[in-house]
This record gives sequence, structure tokens and C-alpha cells, in this order.
Amino acid sequence: MFTILSLPFPSHPSLFLFVPAGVDPQFGNTCYCNSVLQALYFCRPFRENVLAYKAQQKKKENLLTCLADLFHSITTQKKKVGVIPPKKFISRLRKENDLFDNYMQQDAHEFLNYLLNTVADILLEEKKLNTVADILLEEKKQEKQNGRLKNNGTAITTETELENKTTEPTWVHDIFKGTLTNETRCLNCETVSSKDEDFLDLSVDVEQNTSITHCLRDFSNTETLCSEYKYYCETCCSKQEAQKRMRVKKLPMILALHLKRFKYMEQLHRYTKLSYRVVFPLELRLFNTSGDSVNLDRMYDLVAVVVHCGSGPNRGHYITIVKSHGFWLLFDDDIVEKIDAQAIEEFYGLTSDISKNSESGYILFYQSRE
Repeated sequence: MFTILSLPFPSHPSLFLFVPAGVDPQFGNTCYCNSVLQALYFCRPFRENVLAYKAQQKKKENLLTCLADLFHSITTQKKKVGVIPPKKFISRLRKENDLFDNYMQQDAHEFLNYLLNTVADILLEEKKLNTVADILLEEKKQEKQNGRLKNNGTAITTETELENKTTEPTWVHDIFKGTLTNETRCLNCETVSSKDEDFLDLSVDVEQNTSITHCLRDFSNTETLCSEYKYYCETCCSKQEAQKRMRVKKLPMILALHLKRFKYMEQLHRYTKLSYRVVFPLELRLFNTSGDSVNLDRMYDLVAVVVHCGSGPNRGHYITIVKSHGFWLLFDDDIVEKIDAQAIEEFYGLTSDISKNSESGYILFYQSRE
């Protein structure tokens, strides 16, 4: 369930807050879901687009309509304190994906990835249907004007044209999509080949006593391909030693960073948590971009953090830290409290044993100032 709280902020419907109110026996442990929804609600571009979707009509139920109903319920609450159980959203989620159709704790990053991709797929499918309907309507108009349709006339739309119209980015892509460039340089002929890859969130490895900046630097480190891992060079027509690196080519409006804190330990035959201390700043500038990158000096502000509490991926608890109107708020079950920015340091992780219980940042949401 979500508790609605009216805090002493400027009056605006979008400032009503919702937090998970404990574990409902009917739904099991859903804090992995609640924490991500809480973070996304405070990503303003995402919230505004979800609410705009709600304002549209003629929608059959899907995961996005359930999310829009939930966000709408939050923003239209008149009570200062109340509870909104997200029953419809959870039920729909479990109906659509067997992974979440149980009462166990799930991984918040897997849920975030599934949610963003599902919402994007829904929007693309609706755009496709709308495009087909518009085309048919236009062709009927053209038919009336010309008396009949001709195969070589402008009213006939090719499959390629239809595909182009339905692969345009959705607002999910406008908000979260960035582009990586995978560059490989042959050490024999110096030919550089590159391949672009889009992302909605970035997963980075973590090390002890580092920072998110260091993690991003490691993400783009140059790797040498040699021995049995040699690269097949099209120019040389043979396998050659090469250097490979990943660079950020296009930065997203909101950068979602996933810290890979769960590692499979062979000796234990299970995943364990890396509670390493990883500093994440309130302001972030990405430096590891390729030469043709857009907005090289774009500055990001931290707006939300999903925190994992516990020692493993399938047990423990999730809480959320968000920023709203200059205030930092911490949501933990049915408790919401204002915290100082300095208190965020408590969620960097531990400097000691990797498998201890800890409250550590797991998913970071940075929003561009531009």
C-alpha cells in the first residue's frame, strides 16, 4: 500500500507523496516495486508523461494504464493523510510477467528494466495502431478525391514508410535513452570500427572504496583483445590483436545508473551482496564520452536513489531517497522523513566485509540540468 502525505511544501497536487505501507499479506513483499515507483514518481519528466497518458481516453487496461491510475490517484488526493493500495498495478504486473508472480522479494533493477521496456512497447504498439488508422483514413479521403486509388499514387503507403513512422522514439526513450559506442581498433592496420548501442539504464561494476565516477571510468576502460580473444579485422581479413572500449556517445535526459552489487560466489553456490563503499555525488558530469558526443559538459543532479538493505538479492528490503523542491526525503515503509543532504553518505556502503548487511545505493537517478 502507499501512504499519501501532505508535507509543508508549496501547494501542488504532484507533491502528495506515496510510500509503501509495510507488507500486505495479500501481495507479499513488494518493496522492490514500490521503491522504484517512488523514485520514478519524483523523476518529473516521467511523472508528467504518465499523467498526460492518463488524461487520454479509450485505453484498454495494461501495465501503463494501471501505473497512470496510481499516479493520478496520488496527485488528486485531497486528504492530508491516506492510503492507496496499488492492488491493480501489482495484479497486472504479476499477470503479465511470471517473474513477479509470487510473494518473494525481487530485484528492483530487473523490475525497473521490465517496466521501462514494457511502457515503451505499449506506446510503440499504440503509435503503430494510430498510424495505421491515420493512413487508412487518409487513403479513404484520397480515394474520394481521386475517385479510386492507384498503385503508383501517393495514397498507397509502403511497409517501409509504415515501419519508419512506428519506430520513432517514445517519451520513455526521450527521457531515459542514451547511446553507447563500442569502438574496436585493429593494432595491425589501425582501422577503427564502431557500433552503436542504445540503453535505458547503465549497469556498472563496483569496487571497494571508490566513487561512481571511478565506476564509470572503469566502464569505458580500454581492453586489449589477444590470444584466443583476437578480433577478426575485416580490413586485414584475419584475426588480429585489437583494443576495445565502450564510450557514451549520447547522454540521456535522466541517467539511471545500476550498481552491480550482487555477485555469484562459486564457493557458496549463491549470489552475495557487494556492500562496497561507493560514493555517489549530488552533482555528476560525465567525462568518458566519445569525440562526436552531444553536450560533452552536461551536468546532472541526483534526484532519487533506490537503496538495498540486506545481504542478498532475494532477501532484505528496499527504501528510497528522493529530492523534491530542495528537500531530501527518505521513504521506508510507512515512514517518510526529511533528511539532510549529508545523511545520504550513510548509503554509500561499507568499508569492511563484502557480505555484511548494509544499506547501500543500488539504483541512482541523475537528471540533466538542460
